[in-house]
Amino acid sequence: MTIAPDNAQQGASHLYRAMRDFVESTDGTLPGRFEITKEGIVLDMMSPVRPHELTALRLRKRLERVMPEEIVAHTGEPDVEMVPEGIMRRPDIMVIAEADMEGEGTFDPRTLIAAVEIVSRSNPDNDWVTKTRDYPLMGVPVYAIFDPRTGEGAVLTDIHTTPDGPRYATRKDFVYGEDVTIADWTISTQNLPLYQEEGQGQG
Repeated sequence: MTIAPDNAQQGASHLYRAMRDFVESTDGTLPGRFEITKEGIVLDMMSPVRPHELTALRLRKRLERVMPEEIVAHTGEPDVEMVPEGIMRRPDIMVIAEADMEGEGTFDPRTLIAAVEIVSRSNPDNDWVTKTRDYPLMGVPVYAIFDPRTGEGAVLTDIHTTPDGPRYATRKDFVYGEDVTIADWTISTQNLPLYQEEGQGQG
């Protein structure tokens, strides 16, 4: 296919498709998780460390205890994708109606009730900086961040328009041990694990 050099939108679309094809071709063959942002492909060299996975498990179970049966806290595939913006993400937990999981292909981010991320030790800025920008751009109404490095987190809500694009207007910080409200549901953050210091064994 020939791309006219003055057609930036078409060129961006072609670049995004090329990056998406690469990410799909590496699925399960390379370590880490690949996602696509405005800056290009992001590689999070996370390994399935226990504190990260245990946090996801405990949060999922606590959310599903208080949510209606038709709402789930999903921790697997597929990705959440917004092709026009050239963004593809895979939240650690997606709060979504079970009915919106039906069908083929990636999830429409506008069907998510909330995205929850557990900050990775290898690339914390991916969760604290770029996803804070990407999720409101994709229309995800609530973004909750849990950081096992510090035992703190934040819930971001109320998407509004800014000169730099859609951003979250409200941020509520919390520390582990406090109750936290994600969308319409409040859960405990007691007994969430922390990463060990480097050199103290598996973290």
